[in-house]
Amino acid sequence: MTYLAHERYCDEIALQVGQLRDLITSGADLSATVPTCPEWSLERLVRHMGGALRWSGTMVRERAQEMIPWDRIPLGGGPEEQGDPAALDAWLAECGELVVGALREAGPEPGVWSWTGVATSGFWARRMAHEITVHRADAALTVGAPYEVAPDIAADALDEWLELVEWVQRTGAREWAADLRGPARTLHLHATDAEPELNAEWLVEMDESGVSWRRGHEKATVALRGPLTSVLLAFYRRLPLDAPGLEVVGERAVLEFWLENSSFG
Repeated sequence: MTYLAHERYCDEIALQVGQLRDLITSGADLSATVPTCPEWSLERLVRHMGGALRWSGTMVRERAQEMIPWDRIPLGGGPEEQGDPAALDAWLAECGELVVGALREAGPEPGVWSWTGVATSGFWARRMAHEITVHRADAALTVGAPYEVAPDIAADALDEWLELVEWVQRTGAREWAADLRGPARTLHLHATDAEPELNAEWLVEMDESGVSWRRGHEKATVALRGPLTSVLLAFYRRLPLDAPGLEVVGERAVLEFWLENSSFG
């Protein structure tokens, strides 16, 4: 696995927390339904995200070697006040400071429990950077705000998602992963607006042996093309495949099958 620099993830978490705070203090309706997570309101989304930051930050700070139950995390569910943007904002700011402080103090190497085969503080820096990157998109879509993410973060988020899918398929850690085995099929992701040095193209292979992937430009059963941010959000099922700027070339059903069978939700 290839990570960005540990401090890059820490910086991005801090940036994303600030951007999410801006959304919830801009007069947004906290009771609004999140279209990409329809079981959640905007406030519930923010409480989930802040709780994840607080939980992972606590595990890193304590160098936990087993999962710390969520109910052991003080204020893990958010402030007592409901529907109060100021209270929610202050709590989210504190969550961000807690996790970023813990990650910076630890560095990437110390062992910390995780639900994957990579059990380090560096795993949590990367995971939380991408978790909040995508959930900020959920919030932005809810309030109709513009959304962009730095190209290196967007590309690494796609790498991480593919690594996680490959890992659960290989280990059997999720029941749905077995469905990804089958006839040989390939997916190609192509970010049309990325600088060449970013190499923002991916080939995903599915066959009887499982899932594998690599960076690069290759022909495939189906290709998803478009701006990097849009490709990222479509691959995370935050944008429809017919969203402006996106193009599906080839056997669309193969891409739809992947999207339906590679979710951690």
